[in-house]
Amino acid sequence: MTSLMRNTGLSAIALLVLTACSATPSTQATTQVKHAQRATPLLATPPRVSDQLTLEQIMADPDWMGILVKDAYWSDDSRSVYFARQASASPLRDYYRQGITQTSATQLGLDALHLADQQYGVFDAEKRRKAYLYQGNLFVKDLHSGEIKQVTRQNAAIAGVRFLKDGDLVYWQGENIFRLHQDTGLIEQLANIQMLNEPKGETEPDTYIGKQQQRLIRYVALQHENAKRGEQYKAELQAADPTLAANSWYLGDKEKVSELSVSPDGRYVLLALTDKNYDWRSEHDIMPNYLGKQGYVDAVPVRARVAEDNPPGQRLVLLDLSSHQKQDITIEGLQGFDEDVLAKVKAENAKAMGTSYKSEKSPRKIQLIEDWGWSQSAIQWSDDGKHLAVMLEAVDNKDRWLARVELEKGKLRTEHRLHDDAWINYDHNQFGWLPGTDSLYYLSEETGYSQLYLKPLAAKAKALTQGKFVVSDIQLGPKAEYIYYKANKTHPGIYNVYRVALATGEDEQLTHWDGNLDYRLSPDGHSLLLTASRRTQPAELYVQPISGELRQLTHYTSDAFKNYPWQAPEVVTVPSSHGAGAIYARVYLPQGYDATRAAKYPAVVFNHGAGYLQNADYGFSGYFREFMFHNLLSQQGYVVLDMDYRGSKGYGRDWRTAIYRNMGHPEVEDLRDGVSWLGANAHVDTEKVGTYGGSYGGFLTFMSLFTAPDLFQAGAALRPVSDWAHYNAPYTSNILNTPDVDAIAYQRSSPIEEVQGLQKPLLIMSGVMDDNVFFQDSVRVVQRLIELEKPMFETAIYPVEPHGFRQPSSWLDEYRRIYKLFERELK
Repeated sequence: MTSLMRNTGLSAIALLVLTACSATPSTQATTQVKHAQRATPLLATPPRVSDQLTLEQIMADPDWMGILVKDAYWSDDSRSVYFARQASASPLRDYYRQGITQTSATQLGLDALHLADQQYGVFDAEKRRKAYLYQGNLFVKDLHSGEIKQVTRQNAAIAGVRFLKDGDLVYWQGENIFRLHQDTGLIEQLANIQMLNEPKGETEPDTYIGKQQQRLIRYVALQHENAKRGEQYKAELQAADPTLAANSWYLGDKEKVSELSVSPDGRYVLLALTDKNYDWRSEHDIMPNYLGKQGYVDAVPVRARVAEDNPPGQRLVLLDLSSHQKQDITIEGLQGFDEDVLAKVKAENAKAMGTSYKSEKSPRKIQLIEDWGWSQSAIQWSDDGKHLAVMLEAVDNKDRWLARVELEKGKLRTEHRLHDDAWINYDHNQFGWLPGTDSLYYLSEETGYSQLYLKPLAAKAKALTQGKFVVSDIQLGPKAEYIYYKANKTHPGIYNVYRVALATGEDEQLTHWDGNLDYRLSPDGHSLLLTASRRTQPAELYVQPISGELRQLTHYTSDAFKNYPWQAPEVVTVPSSHGAGAIYARVYLPQGYDATRAAKYPAVVFNHGAGYLQNADYGFSGYFREFMFHNLLSQQGYVVLDMDYRGSKGYGRDWRTAIYRNMGHPEVEDLRDGVSWLGANAHVDTEKVGTYGGSYGGFLTFMSLFTAPDLFQAGAALRPVSDWAHYNAPYTSNILNTPDVDAIAYQRSSPIEEVQGLQKPLLIMSGVMDDNVFFQDSVRVVQRLIELEKPMFETAIYPVEPHGFRQPSSWLDEYRRIYKLFERELK
């Protein structure tokens, strides 16, 4: 379960991934390639550790590990990089600039942040000027001289900006669109969009009394005629006087503007409108803060539950600024726009209720796609403004359309439809126009794996990449000769950067990293900026010329962390007994591991959160505390298994959708296979295995102990989901549809329906201020356990903590309890 954040200071998007390794790079690469080639690798003996870890150190303020790089990106001249660093207890970030030939960075003062090269700027046609927003104000930079001019200084934030083909700037603020003429400096209001009903103006009376009044009372008739003449004069003046702003647009009082985009020629505006009464929460959605600042209980607003949320979809409207004509974009041009894609699900649920369901075609609710990982818009214009493409999704999550808007007709034409009987991925949706062409490039999972495609408007799509690997993070080169991308071609857990030549289709691997990474192509196209990690070292920045050697740019990992001999978890493949193929997992072996000793080892199985997340890779885990905790457990004689169960990211569409309408069951099957593998390959006593995890991992802990009571001897569920009807709509409705449509899926997948199965010790821990998985989820399960007279559970609450704990004291208390549970029940 993830949340998306956009930095409001320096624009930046590289995620904090994590890097390097205790072995030398060459040794590490050789070792990992071997592992990638073996179906089930042999387990290596981990290094002995001289100093024993403590929970106090592991759960301490993580700054002791080093204050690492966040959100790195290139300068405009490709000679430097910008990035942020943030101490864990600080609400503020510090920003830095470092030359790619320098060994240290310079911290930027607050007075210099507006001068820093912003990542999200837009360029004019000749790439000579760059416009960007900083703190809601507009700036323009001359890329040749480096001169920066501030265009606006105001408190009302500007929402977006673009260069027009003639070099003028257009920016929008609220529902107002302005044009800055470069030759005169004139600011022209192109559009004033009013979400109101259009004023009726002076109208003729239509009742007997009204008509009589004008006929008999000369003063009333004169006032009426004067009002009409005034309106006529204003219309004539508007048409004749070029100094006046254009008339306002009145679009009704029932909707609000969700997104707008202006064409490069300044003629058109595309609007996405949604019901103005739709809100992200309902009246019932509050969270009590028992430690309010004034000593009272504060009611904190929180998001709606999927059981109550009802997204209305969006309506597209095209405004022609030259003719002042409005066109409502119809959805009939979307293939399958009226299909009853949930007919089978509805029929199954109706049958379970003793009724029947008759399928009928009906227009579906549609909206601009909400990709959880991109920074681009779902509205993309070709450079010349002649073509407009939008990426749309059905609110029922079953279809994604890449469609062209026929500007003269106000209609949609499907260029590509991606249908999935389960759900369309909320990732891997990047697309755009090739400059100077009528061709679209885009990502699609239609083969079962996210791949890159090219489609001219008048021809069939062509696959630019093919294979059983995942393509992501596509970026068009500055001369549009190549499309760059990230993929896990050699191993699901090893990522590298590639590029494909658009003219020849030649595919080229550019990096040869042996872990995980994110990348950014330099503006001149000559170098890559990598945020890269390996299993035992956090992420640092690296720079690599396209055809050159990799060089490490930052060194922020602390000596205390680097010098500790961390155990690198072995990445293994666990065969599925349910026809799912190989399940990838990380394994930590006990200190002094001996496969021949008489006593078998106890084990702990960790369940990662988010569901759709990859953790069994060769990069440094985002679960850095858990990584250290697993090292501690291995020192205490445990084997630790960390599985990418079905539903995890990085393994393609079928792996992702294996949990459709059945959450918690395929994953528990995979965990059972993991325990069996431990018994056969790691000398583990399968009667001494415990499990734990947070968020989705807490949900899986519940499902394991409730539905498979023989599998684990104890479990700890952290911030766990207990009832999917109480989670949010964007995440849950993908996998389980909605409760009113598919009650079967919710009953089958929610732990609260299975509480009676608990037989082994269970520890439940939740933050009271969790606005993601509500504290109520744990409260309801606890009450069920009490009513069922189950004595084998304990709870711990954390009054100040949100979903991701922040206080070291809370982390320490939580993991002391987990460790105590395992020591008591598994040894």
